[in-house]
Amino acid sequence: MIGDITETKQCRLKDPTDLFHSGQVVKICAPMVRYSKLAFRTLVRKYSCDLCYTPMIVAADFVRSAKARDSEFTTNKVGDHPLIVQFAAKEAQVLCDAARIVYPFADGIDLNCGCPQRWAMAEGYGACLINKPELVRDMIRHVRNQIDNPRFSVSIKIRIHEDLKRTVDLCQKAEAAGVSWITVHGRSVEERHQPVHYDAIKIIKQSMSIPVVANGDIKSLKDAEDVHHLTGADGIMVARGLLANPAMFAGYEETPLKCIQDWVDIALEHGTPFTCFHHHLMYMMERITSKQEKKVFNVLSSTSAVLDYLNDHYGV
Repeated sequence: MIGDITETKQCRLKDPTDLFHSGQVVKICAPMVRYSKLAFRTLVRKYSCDLCYTPMIVAADFVRSAKARDSEFTTNKVGDHPLIVQFAAKEAQVLCDAARIVYPFADGIDLNCGCPQRWAMAEGYGACLINKPELVRDMIRHVRNQIDNPRFSVSIKIRIHEDLKRTVDLCQKAEAAGVSWITVHGRSVEERHQPVHYDAIKIIKQSMSIPVVANGDIKSLKDAEDVHHLTGADGIMVARGLLANPAMFAGYEETPLKCIQDWVDIALEHGTPFTCFHHHLMYMMERITSKQEKKVFNVLSSTSAVLDYLNDHYGV
């Protein structure tokens, strides 16, 4: 809950854009509904993740409701930095108001222009914004004008158009408005499991003078390195690959037992709800358990049953 945090501003260690000038590819944990919360961010940061995003938060609800703020946004004083809060918004002032609320506790905000879910598109959020470049430009400008701190980043995450010229135009308008970096999921709004268009990310990168982050189907550190070489991207953002293996960025091919132990410790310390605690373990153990083991593990219904299972089968 935000109310529990004081003096967080003093704990900011660096401008998140500095990461992109380190000479290394920036390794990023994507915004994931239900999953990229504080406990999981704490875990991936132990395994070479440089930058984390919150799950997407609907800015209008966040501004309007204290209950939404307490349930949607949790951080801590020192360990959870640099942190980017991702918002769904369609009005410049609402995005500014939401940004001002999180400003003392985070290092930047991100405007979601990539979510393809029907509900988001129907509400005017997410990927439908890639067809409204002037609105995106205005939202970025508003935040830049109202938060007078150049070290607070304002980024966007987008999908691509079938006609890539339109995507390049959107990105250039965002750059002119002062966006810090742009994350590109290399699929169109209609595409789900089709191959990612890394060639499109490369063209976008070549058209910009700000950092570009590549996103889509990156499941190992080798994938991340390959995509960096293919696209020239300054950062690599991973979602499902990190769910399956939170130690991925540290070079592990599959989730090590130490990482599972770390998750248990962190989740219990944070009071993570059972369903979330269990789902993360199901993802992490996907590659290291047999079908028979999954049948047993996936239907366990209490924290104590999960802990007993891990202890009996893995000595965790």
